[in-house]
Amino acid sequence: MLGSSTLSPYLASGVISVRECLLAAIEADGRPLGPKPSKKTGASTWIGELVWREFYRHLLVAFPRLCMGTNFRREYDALPWRRSEEDLEAWRCGRTGIPIVDASMRQLAQTGWMHNRCRMISAMFLTKNLLIDWREGERHFMRHLVDGDLASNNGGWQWSASTGTDAAPYFRVFNPVSQSRTHDPDGVFIRKFVPELAGVEGDAVHEPWTLPALLRGRAEYPAPIVDLATSRARAIEAFRTLKNLGAAGVDPG
Repeated sequence: MLGSSTLSPYLASGVISVRECLLAAIEADGRPLGPKPSKKTGASTWIGELVWREFYRHLLVAFPRLCMGTNFRREYDALPWRRSEEDLEAWRCGRTGIPIVDASMRQLAQTGWMHNRCRMISAMFLTKNLLIDWREGERHFMRHLVDGDLASNNGGWQWSASTGTDAAPYFRVFNPVSQSRTHDPDGVFIRKFVPELAGVEGDAVHEPWTLPALLRGRAEYPAPIVDLATSRARAIEAFRTLKNLGAAGVDPG
């Protein structure tokens, strides 16, 4: 899994300031701060994350209604989110059958922290593949994150759900398997937090449902609670239908 400064709990509690982090990052980068660096470095990428953090705080000031669980993009207020306590609980407990999602959610439960990439993967799986309201995920994260921050948490969830400002387009749905292969190629993170899969060799750790039935049974790991391709298409269709109704002047409510 990619590295992290792990400074977010200290930023959230005010132990360290964003200004101090920014100055340290500029010094480490060794280049003047510009609007668009010609070459990405670890420091410049981190500066971008600090800017997002500040952006979301400014959004709360400019749009106080975001503190009250509203979509930034009101055209999605009528989105038909699914209600499935069973699927929601499987996501919370890290028992979805999708290893990278389950490893991420179990890391949250065990440590109170999660890498930003894992937050995006888990959030998009909940809001797109399960089509469950982003507010359910936002609430769960705030209850368990040691670096829980209202602005960053709200902004991140609405980005993943495509309901926020400058959010991921509704048709952009992370494939958790390809994300897992890219960011945890050897499956080290998965095997650490999903011990049922510790004995699975090679690439199959990213999608254990492809293993022969006998090996799947030995792993005692659940089958996926949703088909990734079918659920992706369902989410895109739900967003597209609502968008088309709005464009046609039809009240989706």
